[in-house]
Amino acid sequence: MNYKAIKRYLREPVNSLTHGLGAIAAVIGLILLVYEAITRGSVSHLIAFSMFGLSMVLLYTSSTLFHALPVKEKTLKLLQKLDHSMIYVLIAGTYTPICLLVLDGSWKWGLFATVWTLAVIGIIKKFLWIDAPRWLSTSFYLGMGWLAVFTFPTLMEKLPLAFLVWIAAGGLAYTLGAVIYGLQKPNPVPEWFGHHEIWHLFVLAGTFSHFWAIYYYLPGYAG
Repeated sequence: MNYKAIKRYLREPVNSLTHGLGAIAAVIGLILLVYEAITRGSVSHLIAFSMFGLSMVLLYTSSTLFHALPVKEKTLKLLQKLDHSMIYVLIAGTYTPICLLVLDGSWKWGLFATVWTLAVIGIIKKFLWIDAPRWLSTSFYLGMGWLAVFTFPTLMEKLPLAFLVWIAAGGLAYTLGAVIYGLQKPNPVPEWFGHHEIWHLFVLAGTFSHFWAIYYYLPGYAG
């Protein structure tokens, strides 16, 4: 079966495959996080890990459906809105374990409320203005993600340096991917492996980096 034949069943084969595998990995990751929360953590761990895990599942599932299904334009537009909206959910979901388990006082609830409010605003923007300039959405993603730098002093004080390295590495992966997404370059083989496929790989790398930081370092963390 050649590539054109595959496209009869999968609208964007490579994007469908990469984030389809990401969706499966996200489900496994959610199960592992919940298990760690139950066996080694607290109710706060269970809530925070579940929110992070579900945000991964939602992002990769919605992305897979959007890039895979050869549906009518109206349905495709709805799937696109869901796909783009889940980026905000994943960003806020990634902050959640750090906010609820590591930060204290006003930072804990202030940052938690801020990132989820921004996520809601981003989702509303996507549903009302899905065709907004690419640079605007990219800037929103990056600005929301790099609010994390304000937590770095606390993270360095409370957790091993390796945790911060994994978090920063994930942020850099997302950032490089977002730049490629925004510039639409490089675009090596546009028909089947272009800038969007490369962006997907960077998203997977960023998610894994953040998952590992949270899964490995936070289950037994008690502040």
